[in-house]
Amino acid sequence: MEDRPIIVKRVKKKGGGHHGGAWKVAFADFAMALMAFFLVMWATNQATPEQKKDISRYFSDPVGYEEGGNPNPVDLGGAPAVTRNEGPSDIAPEPLSLKEDQVKELAEAMERRQTEELMQELDEKLEQSETLQEFKDQLLIDITDEGLRIQIVDRSNRPMFDSGGDELKPYSRDILFELAEPLAKVSNKLSITGHTDRTPFAQSNEEYTNWELSSDRANAARRTLVAGGVPENHIGRIVGLADSVLFNEEDPQAPVNRRISIIVLTDAALEAIEERESSNTADPEDRQSLAEDNWMERARDSQVEESEVNW
Repeated sequence: MEDRPIIVKRVKKKGGGHHGGAWKVAFADFAMALMAFFLVMWATNQATPEQKKDISRYFSDPVGYEEGGNPNPVDLGGAPAVTRNEGPSDIAPEPLSLKEDQVKELAEAMERRQTEELMQELDEKLEQSETLQEFKDQLLIDITDEGLRIQIVDRSNRPMFDSGGDELKPYSRDILFELAEPLAKVSNKLSITGHTDRTPFAQSNEEYTNWELSSDRANAARRTLVAGGVPENHIGRIVGLADSVLFNEEDPQAPVNRRISIIVLTDAALEAIEERESSNTADPEDRQSLAEDNWMERARDSQVEESEVNW
């Protein structure tokens, strides 16, 4: 029996039928391009002439523009536009300028803050240090027009010096050593002033009075502070005022009148002192009068009311 050939008959369908989803992708691309076109047109209409120049530069040389142009030439209300100063059409921003009075106010505010922080540090040290705790009632800390002031005063049973002498007691040196640590951290100049009571200086040498004694005591305090770590160049002045500025005017012989005052001078106070004391071109009589005025002014500035302290 002979093999019959197998015949495959293909039927060709007629009609539209389904063409797939390619048209959807094409339509989405078209809609996106159309939206981008209208967005560019709107952004161009909102742009300033300078921003239009930035856009033109980008389309003319995209590679070069990326290196020196503005990444956000048109501000659409989002991230702030950043303008670089390299392009020929860019305008350099004006530097921040402060008036002299504003600079002075900022400097004074920073100095006040530093003074307050130093006072807080000293208060904390006064509470934490066993050495200072014992002599807490002899330390007076306040802020004056000249700066932060630390006063170490005598008590009847605990003087800083022997009567008529300028050698510090061992515990007085301990107090100054404790104070030297925080004082060494500040760059401001220090003013050290010695005071005595109104008891006449009992010594056969008439040339040595309470004036010399108060100066020598202030200098002894200076030496101890320097030995404790305060740089020598931080000492601005050493002053001896004898009994001219009493702490307790009602009792001139009171122990509290015998004291050492250490002032962390503000820049303004130091500048005023240097201006007053650098008048070397004046006549001798004028310099003498100026020195007396300066001394009286410093005396008034260094005085503290007795009511500030609770004994």
